[in-house]
Amino acid sequence: MRQWLVGGGLILGDDGLLLVRNRRRNGDHDWSPPGGVIDDGETLLAGLTREVTEETGVVVTRWRGPVYEVEVEAPGLGWHLRVEAHVAVDFAGEVRIDDPDGIVVDAAFVDPAACGGHLEGCHPWVSEPLGAWLTERWHRSRRFRYRVDGDDPARALVTRR
Repeated sequence: MRQWLVGGGLILGDDGLLLVRNRRRNGDHDWSPPGGVIDDGETLLAGLTREVTEETGVVVTRWRGPVYEVEVEAPGLGWHLRVEAHVAVDFAGEVRIDDPDGIVVDAAFVDPAACGGHLEGCHPWVSEPLGAWLTERWHRSRRFRYRVDGDDPARALVTRR
């Protein structure tokens, strides 16, 4: 069973929430908050800060959270994912795309009211928690759990638990 720990950065600026457009292995594109897989030996916040800077050029010096956590089990696909989303309290820098992994192909601050359109087609474990947080803006951490059943990603059934 492959396991991932991912940090997600919720960066609210004057022009909205920072989202990145990702090119997936199958050629599809989707939008999400910046962040990524935390490397072995890294703390979550150090890895999240590194990922955000690599993907967007934005440097976060202080985080608050997690404001939500996501757990996804996909036994048929052989993986387990845990995500912590943190809000950037202090940040600086100009948005630039220079992702060393070649996944992030665009980034933009998006009006929170328009984020739903950007998140259409995303996995529910990305769009549902983020959409709920944008609507309610809670401060205490909430947990979202999902299960992916099936061994074919294109036909797998995702349920919220």
